[in-house]
Amino acid sequence: MSASRLLIVPVILSGGTGSRLWPVSRESFPKQFWPLLGRHTMIQETALRAHGADFAPPVVVSNNEHRFVVAEQLREAGIAGARILLEPVGRNSAPAILAAALLVAETDPDAVLWMMAADHAVQDLPALHAALAVAANAARDGRIVTFGMQPTAPETGYGYIEVGEALADIPGAHVVNKFVEKPNAATAAAFLAGGRHMWNSGMFVFTAATLIAEIARHAPDLLDAVRPAVAGRIDDLDFSRLDPVAFAACPSISIDYAVAERTDRAVVVPTSVGWTDVGSWSALWDLGAKDTGGNVALGDVLLEDATDCYVRTDGTLTAVVGLQDVVLVVTGDAVLAMHRDRAQDVKKIVDRLRAEKRTQGVAHNRVYRPWGFYESLIQGDRFQVKRIVVKPGAQLSLQKHFHRAEHWVVVEGTGVVTRNAEQIAVHENESVYLPLGCVHRLENPGRIPLTLIEVQSGSYLGEDDIVRLEDTYGRS
Repeated sequence: MSASRLLIVPVILSGGTGSRLWPVSRESFPKQFWPLLGRHTMIQETALRAHGADFAPPVVVSNNEHRFVVAEQLREAGIAGARILLEPVGRNSAPAILAAALLVAETDPDAVLWMMAADHAVQDLPALHAALAVAANAARDGRIVTFGMQPTAPETGYGYIEVGEALADIPGAHVVNKFVEKPNAATAAAFLAGGRHMWNSGMFVFTAATLIAEIARHAPDLLDAVRPAVAGRIDDLDFSRLDPVAFAACPSISIDYAVAERTDRAVVVPTSVGWTDVGSWSALWDLGAKDTGGNVALGDVLLEDATDCYVRTDGTLTAVVGLQDVVLVVTGDAVLAMHRDRAQDVKKIVDRLRAEKRTQGVAHNRVYRPWGFYESLIQGDRFQVKRIVVKPGAQLSLQKHFHRAEHWVVVEGTGVVTRNAEQIAVHENESVYLPLGCVHRLENPGRIPLTLIEVQSGSYLGEDDIVRLEDTYGRS
């Protein structure tokens, strides 16, 4: 066996929206891209758990909209060589995982894959790596391995695994007696008291060949759809785009339903690593550093006679007086206030926002692009004011608009503006006017971010009034 085959290949699924963590987590920029528990974002924390001499570069499965955010955040975390596999549509976890397995199997079918979500938290990394060593041994023996997390409460938001007899040939691994759906409160309490059930973490370990063979046995229609999607992929910059027609034909099914609950090769490695799926604001209160009153406060927060609260603000001064067991989250365009016991009901608000087609349900006021970001400051009838920040060395597309003119005022850095046939250098406190219909582009040739204020005026100010003529990032 070659040395490369001893490396574990992390497979990171980054397709969730984290709607129960609204208003911070939204479809356009979900929870895995936020630093909710420390200085790293959640996808960075996940990738760093599987980084080092024992691991190959990760395969990250993402949607097209988030591709540049994934690439940038991995780069910032020092993760090199990642393969970013782009889903044209979401089809649940099984097609995504199978696509990654087929991709890896092209060069090493015996590679051990460690599949995990991008947005979970682990507190005891050495214990996780010890469990992973057991799981990898079982995977090389042809098993489909999951991790059972020691339950600490009668949690109804997780699935459970009934742990069976120990495997004599693989110390630390057990037969899976049964996978159990999310239980009611009474059943969860009985599971906790009985000691035979563990939380299903959703992490799996297997070789690429084993997973492909088991899907061929139990879900052949899935393999028939995903195989041509991988074979017909198109490599674009640092990304591999799955064939959209073939992948759209995939059944939408989870890895649990497609394989784990059907295979006779399932085993579980029980462990206790301080795992949580960070699925709610109450979970973040559980994990957060608390003051003497049991409060978790992040941002510009003032607390007076408050106890056991979670308060987070992204900028606006937020004061809390005389409250207990409250979650208060303040962003630039939305405020969430609720009792901590109602944390699972946030999704109802998101569903209502989407039903009413309100942008706050899916997008932030700040919109990230591969070149930087923009955010709307003021919007009125026939005008809009934005702040635009362009990263050093980056540039916007060469574009034009049919319905609006723009005026750019530089407040920090230096920019080069293309305006039809002109090339104009603009510095701090200088401006340039872009009349309706002109062909234009902005780039940052400097070493610091370029910040400017954009004033738009015209009959229509929607983001779809952009005709891209050239684009460094392959957008149309």
